[in-house]
Amino acid sequence: MIPVVETKSVTDDVASAFEDFARAFEAFKDANDTRLSEIETRLSGDVVTDEKLARIDTALDDAKRRLDRLALDRSRPPLAGHPEQQRDPAQAEHKTAFHSYIRTGEASGLKRLEEKALSAGSGPDGGYLVPDTVEREVLRRLSGISPIRAISSVRVISGGQYKRAFSTSGPATGWVGETAARPQTASPTLSEMSFPAMELYAMPAATQTLLDDAVVDIDRWIAEEVEAAFAEQESTAFVKGDGINKPKGFLASDTVEDQAWEWGSLGTVQAGGASFPAENPSNVLVNLIYALKAGYRQNAAFVMSRKTQSAIRRFKDDNGQYLWAPPASAGQAATLMGFPVVEAEDMPDIAAGECAVAFGDFKRGYLIVDRSGMRVLRDPYSAKPYVLFYTTKRVGGGVQDYAAIKLLKFAA
Repeated sequence: MIPVVETKSVTDDVASAFEDFARAFEAFKDANDTRLSEIETRLSGDVVTDEKLARIDTALDDAKRRLDRLALDRSRPPLAGHPEQQRDPAQAEHKTAFHSYIRTGEASGLKRLEEKALSAGSGPDGGYLVPDTVEREVLRRLSGISPIRAISSVRVISGGQYKRAFSTSGPATGWVGETAARPQTASPTLSEMSFPAMELYAMPAATQTLLDDAVVDIDRWIAEEVEAAFAEQESTAFVKGDGINKPKGFLASDTVEDQAWEWGSLGTVQAGGASFPAENPSNVLVNLIYALKAGYRQNAAFVMSRKTQSAIRRFKDDNGQYLWAPPASAGQAATLMGFPVVEAEDMPDIAAGECAVAFGDFKRGYLIVDRSGMRVLRDPYSAKPYVLFYTTKRVGGGVQDYAAIKLLKFAA
């Protein structure tokens, strides 16, 4: 009999959802152990057992997503009523003027504030800056639901792009005796990396009746409407964006076998076939882990799609212990061989010629740049009776340390 995994509403508390997830994983282990036992005795698995395992595997993924959503909702603070907002008259004035613009289209208050600030960066054509509290809340929510943003370095910039210098070859060094001559050493070779910020937009719609309702929290409504759209587009770009009008994803970088690795490309470890080998598949993961230098492994994480994680979830070590472990508590990540697992649906699934698993220290390896300021342009004309809110932010990204990320590549 297949264990039943209850589907609870989002109003259930996190503890209950975590218990559901733990029960689902125990059911998964029991079903998989049965499948492995059947393979050993019959040289093939039973179809009924395979179907049962697939259903429990899907239920386990659903329980994990529900748990993540509840943990994220619980961590969200209210946008209104912060003591620091009440103590800052300028911020309160900006927020009042912004609410007036959103609800009625009255922009005189925002224009007056921008004249006082000598701001020329917005206006009727480009929209108006949202309050800082709304921008911070949107970015914080994106960190919770955009998987690559959550593990990467993020830098806020005030211009159109961020540049940083890096050394392709350090100065020559050597050991010398106490009285030996010190020959002049070679100078380091420097190069420049550039991370331009591209425009990302969302266009939520609302009726005028909703906007006229004084009970509606406008700040929260904007944050909730744009977070999903921004997160989906960002996540795709950070993984496989081509760098044209969008950030450049780490999978868009040049790749080379790790033995011949050089700066400017990501090293790949070969899986040995178009899928994991039937015997000792965990050896491939061990090779991937130790392709990364020790200094990067300390804060490294696996990045893979849900289907790839589903396949790896069945792996065991020589002692019969599962390599994949569920999170120890709500809000934490599952682990694989002791390293966190980040689920990114934009990663390719296991297939011939694909780099289906990434492993590395993304804090050092991938950089996201956010241009400060998020703008909203109110449009009551294009989609009557709805009012559109053209919301834009500028974001860029790219690999900043090519030694910090390794890819597992399946043979073509």
